Amino acid sequence: MKTCITCGMPFEGDHVNDVGLETAEGPVCKFDVKDGVMKSSEEIFEGGVQFFSKYTDGDRDLAERVTRKNMKSLPYWNAHPFALLDGTEATDQEFGGVMAKVMG
Repeated sequence: MKTCITCGMPFEGDHVNDVGLETAEGPVCKFDVKDGVMKSSEEIFEGGVQFFSKYTDGDRDLAERVTRKNMKSLPYWNAHPFALLDGTEATDQEFGGVMAKVMG
């Protein structure tokens, strides 16, 4: 399955055509691209926080920790670390609970 290298979104179902940029490292979703260029790591992190906030009842701290855990699981961010990735991550239980809500 093809997924976004910066957020992990699968390009399937409603998102099959959501590739916004093809890079040498892989595809980036349209949500992490602006004007044909990949957004900054900080903007992508904030986008993740905003997305996961919908599934954490607005708990920003939890959304940040889930975003951090999600991004750190992706090879792209292991190769391109940045300051916001340093910090507390969601526990496996927290992450699993939020992802279960995301998957509906």
